[in-house]
Amino acid sequence: MRGQCHQNSSVAQLPNRFHRPWPLQMKSEQSNDHVVKEAYVMSQDYIRYVTGRTSKPAPSKASAALRHAGDDLLEKYPIFFKRWPRIFREVCSDDACDYLFKLLDEHFQPEKPWQKKELTWSGILSIYVLAGQLAKHCQANGMESVLEELEFNVGQYVERKVCPHIKEKGGWSGFIERFAKKEEPEHTVFRACCGMLLLLGAMSLAYYIYRRRLC
Repeated sequence: MRGQCHQNSSVAQLPNRFHRPWPLQMKSEQSNDHVVKEAYVMSQDYIRYVTGRTSKPAPSKASAALRHAGDDLLEKYPIFFKRWPRIFREVCSDDACDYLFKLLDEHFQPEKPWQKKELTWSGILSIYVLAGQLAKHCQANGMESVLEELEFNVGQYVERKVCPHIKEKGGWSGFIERFAKKEEPEHTVFRACCGMLLLLGAMSLAYYIYRRRLC
């Protein structure tokens, strides 16, 4: 049955490394750190956006940039999104978040312990895009109860793993500059190049996960 764990599933044995969420709005409102607060706002908005659970405008410039980048990627490279059903075939409601973070940890872990793997804006984008695809998979397979938990835990993951790097970059302004929708004709070539970088960054994650799942 979809959404139900099997006893022999390796994913079912994943530890729950994240606390059960308190309301996401409370978390984002209580945070005095703009970088952290934005991470939660983006997580909630993007997951609700891709699952059709909000019709409101994006609540921030970074959220709007995330929406645009995800839509642009889907429009230009639809084949990229067709891989996820196979990747997520073992996911169930009890382990969806841990499953996602296990895959992300494997990807972002340096090849050697003493190395520091640089997080690019495309890599950060891929976290949210992948979370959005997992949310859509859960919604399509009768696991809607996971969505709010996923919204919070993705924000928590970004807070723990990504926000320190974003602070080093000076905040979310670089993300906005990189991925925000640009109306001026002179930006056409730039957007095409940006789309290719998005594809390479996100598909490197997809290929790595896909290869590991087939091993």
